[in-house]
Amino acid sequence: MIKTYFYNHAEGKMYHDVDLTRRAELLQDTRNLLWIDLYNCTAEELKHVGNIFDFHPLAIEDCLHDSPRSKVDRYEDDDDQYYFFVFHALRYDEEKEIEISTEELNIFLGKNYLVTIHKKPLQTIGRIAAASLRSHHYMNRGPDFLLYSMVDGITDEYFPILERISARIDELEDEIYVEPVHEITEEFLALKRNIVLIRRVIQPQKRIFANVNGRYSFEIDEENIPYYIDLVDHLERISDGVESYRDLISGALETYYSLVTSRTNDTIRMLTVISTVMLPLTFITGFFGMNVPIPFGDSYFSTVIIFGCLMGMTYWMLKLFRKRGWI
Repeated sequence: MIKTYFYNHAEGKMYHDVDLTRRAELLQDTRNLLWIDLYNCTAEELKHVGNIFDFHPLAIEDCLHDSPRSKVDRYEDDDDQYYFFVFHALRYDEEKEIEISTEELNIFLGKNYLVTIHKKPLQTIGRIAAASLRSHHYMNRGPDFLLYSMVDGITDEYFPILERISARIDELEDEIYVEPVHEITEEFLALKRNIVLIRRVIQPQKRIFANVNGRYSFEIDEENIPYYIDLVDHLERISDGVESYRDLISGALETYYSLVTSRTNDTIRMLTVISTVMLPLTFITGFFGMNVPIPFGDSYFSTVIIFGCLMGMTYWMLKLFRKRGWI
Protein backbone atom coordinates (compact mmCIF):
# COMPACT_ATOMS: atom_id res chain seq x y z
CA MET A 1 0.00 0.00 0.00
CA ILE A 2 1.38 3.38 -1.03
CA LYS A 3 0.10 6.62 0.47
CA THR A 4 1.36 10.07 -0.52
CA TYR A 5 1.18 13.43 1.22
CA PHE A 6 2.31 16.53 -0.65
CA TYR A 7 2.72 20.03 0.75
CA ASN A 8 2.74 22.86 -1.79
CA HIS A 9 4.58 25.74 -0.18
CA ALA A 10 3.47 28.38 -2.69
CA GLU A 11 -0.20 27.53 -2.18
CA GLY A 12 0.13 26.59 1.49
CA LYS A 13 -2.03 23.51 0.87
CA MET A 14 -1.85 19.76 1.41
CA TYR A 15 -2.57 17.24 -1.34
CA HIS A 16 -2.98 13.48 -1.01
CA ASP A 17 -2.54 10.54 -3.35
CA VAL A 18 -0.52 12.53 -5.86
CA ASP A 19 0.88 11.04 -9.06
CA LEU A 20 4.47 9.98 -8.37
CA THR A 21 5.33 10.12 -12.06
CA ARG A 22 5.18 13.92 -11.62
CA ARG A 23 8.02 13.74 -9.13
CA ALA A 24 10.22 16.28 -10.92
CA GLU A 25 7.36 18.76 -11.16
CA LEU A 26 6.28 18.29 -7.55
CA LEU A 27 9.78 18.72 -6.17
CA GLN A 28 10.84 21.54 -8.46
CA ASP A 29 10.30 24.02 -5.63
CA THR A 30 12.74 23.03 -2.87
CA ARG A 31 10.31 24.39 -0.26
CA ASN A 32 7.71 21.77 -1.20
CA LEU A 33 7.66 18.49 0.67
CA LEU A 34 6.57 15.05 -0.53
CA TRP A 35 6.02 12.25 1.95
CA ILE A 36 5.50 8.72 0.63
CA ASP A 37 4.44 6.07 3.13
CA LEU A 38 4.72 2.41 2.10
CA TYR A 39 2.85 0.14 4.50
CA ASN A 40 3.08 -3.63 4.10
CA CYS A 41 4.10 -3.05 0.51
CA THR A 42 5.12 -5.67 -1.99
CA ALA A 43 8.61 -5.95 -3.41
CA GLU A 44 7.27 -4.65 -6.74
CA GLU A 45 5.80 -1.52 -5.10
CA LEU A 46 9.04 -0.87 -3.24
CA LYS A 47 11.15 -1.27 -6.36
CA HIS A 48 8.72 0.96 -8.27
CA VAL A 49 9.24 3.81 -5.78
CA GLY A 50 12.96 3.06 -5.72
CA ASN A 51 13.15 3.45 -9.49
CA ILE A 52 11.29 6.77 -9.38
CA PHE A 53 13.79 8.22 -6.87
CA ASP A 54 16.74 6.19 -8.15
CA PHE A 55 17.48 4.66 -4.75
CA HIS A 56 20.55 2.47 -4.40
CA PRO A 57 19.88 -1.29 -4.78
CA LEU A 58 21.62 -2.00 -1.47
CA ALA A 59 19.20 0.30 0.35
CA ILE A 60 16.24 -1.38 -1.34
CA GLU A 61 17.62 -4.75 -0.32
CA ASP A 62 17.88 -3.58 3.30
CA CYS A 63 14.21 -2.64 3.19
CA LEU A 64 13.25 -6.12 2.04
CA HIS A 65 15.09 -7.81 4.94
CA ASP A 66 15.01 -7.11 8.66
CA SER A 67 18.02 -5.25 9.98
CA PRO A 68 18.99 -5.89 13.63
CA ARG A 69 20.64 -2.48 14.15
CA SER A 70 19.64 1.12 13.60
CA LYS A 71 21.87 2.94 11.15
CA VAL A 72 22.20 5.80 8.67
CA ASP A 73 23.81 5.53 5.22
CA ARG A 74 24.57 8.39 2.87
CA TYR A 75 24.10 8.01 -0.87
CA GLU A 76 25.10 10.57 -3.46
CA ASP A 77 24.93 10.78 -7.24
CA ASP A 78 25.24 13.53 -9.84
CA ASP A 79 21.77 14.93 -9.31
CA ASP A 80 20.81 14.20 -5.73
CA GLN A 81 21.97 13.34 -2.25
CA TYR A 82 19.87 11.37 0.20
CA TYR A 83 20.16 9.41 3.44
CA PHE A 84 18.83 5.99 4.33
CA PHE A 85 17.82 5.34 7.97
CA VAL A 86 16.86 2.21 9.84
CA PHE A 87 14.96 2.67 13.12
CA HIS A 88 13.11 0.31 15.45
CA ALA A 89 9.89 0.84 17.34
CA LEU A 90 9.09 -1.36 20.34
CA ARG A 91 5.94 -3.38 21.01
CA TYR A 92 5.32 -4.55 24.57
CA ASP A 93 2.96 -7.33 25.58
CA GLU A 94 3.48 -8.74 29.05
CA GLU A 95 1.20 -11.70 28.38
CA LYS A 96 3.36 -13.11 25.58
CA GLU A 97 6.37 -15.35 26.09
CA ILE A 98 8.54 -12.83 24.20
CA GLU A 99 7.33 -9.64 25.84
CA ILE A 100 9.12 -7.06 23.70
CA SER A 101 9.35 -7.19 19.93
CA THR A 102 10.71 -4.66 17.44
CA GLU A 103 9.08 -3.14 14.39
CA GLU A 104 11.47 -1.85 11.76
CA LEU A 105 11.00 1.55 10.14
CA ASN A 106 13.07 2.41 7.06
CA ILE A 107 13.29 6.04 5.94
CA PHE A 108 14.76 7.74 2.89
CA LEU A 109 15.49 11.42 3.49
CA GLY A 110 16.06 13.76 0.56
CA LYS A 111 16.18 17.53 0.07
CA ASN A 112 12.42 17.90 -0.03
CA TYR A 113 11.02 14.40 0.21
CA LEU A 114 10.69 11.60 2.73
CA VAL A 115 9.92 7.94 2.05
CA THR A 116 8.91 5.66 4.93
CA ILE A 117 8.68 1.86 4.70
CA HIS A 118 7.23 -0.38 7.43
CA LYS A 119 5.59 -3.80 7.39
CA LYS A 120 3.20 -3.31 10.32
CA PRO A 121 1.17 -0.29 11.43
CA LEU A 122 3.05 2.12 13.67
CA GLN A 123 1.15 4.37 16.05
CA THR A 124 3.43 7.35 15.45
CA ILE A 125 3.21 7.12 11.67
CA GLY A 126 -0.56 6.79 11.85
CA ARG A 127 -0.87 9.82 14.12
CA ILE A 128 1.29 12.01 11.88
CA ALA A 129 -0.54 10.80 8.77
CA ALA A 130 -3.92 11.60 10.33
CA ALA A 131 -2.70 15.05 11.35
CA SER A 132 -1.37 15.65 7.82
CA LEU A 133 -4.87 15.06 6.44
CA ARG A 134 -6.14 18.02 8.47
CA SER A 135 -3.21 20.47 8.41
CA HIS A 136 0.37 21.01 7.26
CA HIS A 137 1.85 21.25 10.76
CA TYR A 138 4.41 18.50 10.15
CA MET A 139 5.00 19.29 6.49
CA ASN A 140 5.92 22.97 6.38
CA ARG A 141 9.23 22.85 8.26
CA GLY A 142 11.26 20.65 5.97
CA PRO A 143 11.88 16.90 5.72
CA ASP A 144 14.27 16.90 8.68
CA PHE A 145 11.49 18.16 10.98
CA LEU A 146 9.16 15.45 9.68
CA LEU A 147 11.90 12.91 10.36
CA TYR A 148 12.34 14.30 13.88
CA SER A 149 8.58 14.05 14.54
CA MET A 150 8.56 10.37 13.60
CA VAL A 151 11.63 9.41 15.60
CA ASP A 152 10.53 11.48 18.59
CA GLY A 153 7.15 9.73 18.56
CA ILE A 154 8.84 6.33 18.49
CA THR A 155 11.17 7.39 21.31
CA ASP A 156 8.29 8.59 23.49
CA GLU A 157 6.78 5.10 23.27
CA TYR A 158 9.84 3.72 25.06
CA PHE A 159 9.08 5.56 28.33
CA PRO A 160 5.89 3.62 29.30
CA ILE A 161 7.77 0.38 28.68
CA LEU A 162 10.60 1.46 30.98
CA GLU A 163 8.09 2.55 33.63
CA ARG A 164 6.44 -0.86 33.57
CA ILE A 165 9.82 -2.59 33.79
CA SER A 166 10.70 -0.39 36.79
CA ALA A 167 7.42 -1.34 38.51
CA ARG A 168 8.08 -5.03 37.88
CA ILE A 169 11.56 -4.74 39.36
CA ASP A 170 10.09 -3.17 42.52
CA GLU A 171 7.49 -5.94 42.77
CA LEU A 172 10.12 -8.65 42.42
CA GLU A 173 12.39 -7.02 44.99
CA ASP A 174 9.53 -7.28 47.51
CA GLU A 175 8.68 -10.86 46.55
CA ILE A 176 12.16 -12.29 46.96
CA TYR A 177 12.11 -11.49 50.70
CA VAL A 178 8.72 -13.12 51.20
CA GLU A 179 9.00 -16.48 49.46
CA PRO A 180 11.68 -17.12 46.84
CA VAL A 181 10.28 -19.43 44.18
CA HIS A 182 11.47 -20.76 40.85
CA GLU A 183 9.17 -18.42 38.91
CA ILE A 184 11.01 -15.38 40.24
CA THR A 185 14.20 -16.51 38.52
CA GLU A 186 12.36 -16.80 35.21
CA GLU A 187 10.87 -13.34 35.73
CA PHE A 188 14.28 -11.80 36.36
CA LEU A 189 15.76 -13.49 33.30
CA ALA A 190 12.85 -12.22 31.18
CA LEU A 191 13.48 -8.68 32.42
CA LYS A 192 17.18 -9.01 31.62
CA ARG A 193 16.32 -10.09 28.06
CA ASN A 194 14.02 -7.06 27.72
CA ILE A 195 16.73 -4.70 28.97
CA VAL A 196 19.29 -6.14 26.56
CA LEU A 197 16.86 -5.72 23.65
CA ILE A 198 16.05 -2.09 24.52
CA ARG A 199 19.73 -1.33 24.93
CA ARG A 200 20.49 -2.86 21.53
CA VAL A 201 17.87 -0.57 19.99
CA ILE A 202 18.79 2.63 21.83
CA GLN A 203 22.58 2.69 21.55
CA PRO A 204 22.79 2.81 17.71
CA GLN A 205 20.05 5.46 17.54
CA LYS A 206 22.02 7.63 19.95
CA ARG A 207 25.00 7.50 17.62
CA ILE A 208 22.85 8.47 14.62
CA PHE A 209 21.81 11.75 16.22
CA ALA A 210 25.05 12.45 18.07
CA ASN A 211 26.74 15.79 17.45
CA VAL A 212 30.40 15.01 16.81
CA ASN A 213 32.70 18.03 16.59
CA GLY A 214 29.74 20.27 15.76
CA ARG A 215 28.52 18.05 12.91
CA TYR A 216 25.60 15.64 12.60
CA SER A 217 25.56 12.47 10.55
CA PHE A 218 23.06 14.09 8.15
CA GLU A 219 22.03 17.62 7.19
CA ILE A 220 19.71 19.46 9.60
CA ASP A 221 18.29 22.96 9.14
CA GLU A 222 19.54 25.41 11.72
CA GLU A 223 16.05 26.12 13.03
CA ASN A 224 15.40 22.41 13.62
CA ILE A 225 18.60 21.69 15.56
CA PRO A 226 16.97 22.43 18.98
CA TYR A 227 14.44 19.67 18.30
CA TYR A 228 17.21 17.17 17.69
CA ILE A 229 19.03 18.30 20.82
CA ASP A 230 15.85 17.54 22.76
CA LEU A 231 15.58 14.16 21.00
CA VAL A 232 19.13 13.26 22.00
CA ASP A 233 18.30 14.24 25.57
CA HIS A 234 15.37 11.81 25.55
CA LEU A 235 17.59 9.05 24.19
CA GLU A 236 20.18 9.77 26.86
CA ARG A 237 17.53 9.56 29.58
CA ILE A 238 16.32 6.25 28.22
CA SER A 239 19.87 4.94 27.95
CA ASP A 240 20.66 5.97 31.53
CA GLY A 241 17.44 4.36 32.72
CA VAL A 242 18.24 1.14 30.91
CA GLU A 243 21.70 0.99 32.49
CA SER A 244 20.23 1.66 35.95
CA TYR A 245 17.59 -1.03 35.53
CA ARG A 246 20.21 -3.49 34.34
CA ASP A 247 22.23 -2.88 37.51
CA LEU A 248 19.11 -3.15 39.67
CA ILE A 249 18.13 -6.46 38.08
CA SER A 250 21.64 -7.86 38.49
CA GLY A 251 21.78 -6.75 42.12
CA ALA A 252 18.31 -8.10 42.91
CA LEU A 253 19.13 -11.40 41.23
CA GLU A 254 22.32 -11.74 43.28
CA THR A 255 20.33 -11.00 46.43
CA TYR A 256 17.77 -13.61 45.47
CA TYR A 257 20.45 -16.23 44.90
CA SER A 258 22.02 -15.32 48.26
CA LEU A 259 18.68 -15.82 50.01
CA VAL A 260 18.13 -19.14 48.30
CA THR A 261 21.66 -20.26 49.19
CA SER A 262 21.18 -19.16 52.80
CA ARG A 263 17.92 -21.10 53.12
CA THR A 264 19.53 -24.12 51.53
CA ASN A 265 22.43 -23.93 53.98
CA ASP A 266 19.98 -23.71 56.90
CA THR A 267 18.22 -26.82 55.65
CA ILE A 268 21.48 -28.71 55.17
CA ARG A 269 22.70 -27.64 58.62
CA MET A 270 19.51 -28.90 60.27
CA LEU A 271 19.72 -32.21 58.43
CA THR A 272 23.35 -32.52 59.47
CA VAL A 273 22.44 -31.93 63.12
CA ILE A 274 19.73 -34.59 62.93
CA SER A 275 22.13 -37.05 61.32
CA THR A 276 24.81 -36.30 63.92
CA VAL A 277 22.36 -36.81 66.77
CA MET A 278 21.03 -40.04 65.31
CA LEU A 279 24.45 -41.54 64.56
CA PRO A 280 25.48 -42.49 68.16
CA LEU A 281 21.93 -43.47 68.99
CA THR A 282 21.85 -45.81 66.04
CA PHE A 283 25.19 -47.27 67.08
CA ILE A 284 24.02 -47.96 70.60
CA THR A 285 20.70 -49.47 69.60
CA GLY A 286 22.47 -51.53 66.96
CA PHE A 287 25.04 -52.74 69.46
CA PHE A 288 22.47 -53.83 72.02
CA GLY A 289 20.24 -55.24 69.32
CA MET A 290 22.74 -57.94 68.37
CA ASN A 291 21.38 -61.47 68.62
CA VAL A 292 23.91 -62.47 71.32
CA PRO A 293 23.73 -62.57 75.13
CA ILE A 294 24.41 -59.22 76.75
CA PRO A 295 24.90 -58.26 80.38
CA PHE A 296 21.63 -57.70 82.30
CA GLY A 297 19.72 -58.69 79.18
CA ASP A 298 17.01 -60.35 81.28
CA SER A 299 16.47 -57.36 83.56
CA TYR A 300 13.48 -55.05 83.14
CA PHE A 301 15.46 -52.02 84.30
CA SER A 302 18.09 -52.37 81.55
CA THR A 303 15.65 -51.08 78.94
CA VAL A 304 14.81 -48.05 81.09
CA ILE A 305 18.48 -47.34 81.74
CA ILE A 306 19.41 -47.61 78.05
CA PHE A 307 16.51 -45.36 77.02
CA GLY A 308 17.49 -42.79 79.67
CA CYS A 309 21.09 -42.82 78.43
CA LEU A 310 19.91 -42.25 74.84
CA MET A 311 17.75 -39.27 75.86
CA GLY A 312 20.56 -37.84 78.01
CA MET A 313 23.03 -38.13 75.14
CA THR A 314 20.57 -36.46 72.77
CA TYR A 315 20.01 -33.58 75.20
CA TRP A 316 23.75 -33.10 75.71
CA MET A 317 24.49 -33.02 71.96
CA LEU A 318 21.67 -30.54 71.25
CA LYS A 319 22.88 -28.30 74.08
CA LEU A 320 26.45 -28.44 72.74
CA PHE A 321 25.31 -27.59 69.19
CA ARG A 322 23.26 -24.63 70.44
CA LYS A 323 26.13 -23.35 72.55
CA ARG A 324 28.44 -23.34 69.53
CA GLY A 325 25.81 -21.66 67.34
CA TRP A 326 25.29 -24.54 64.96
CA ILE A 327 21.54 -24.52 65.52
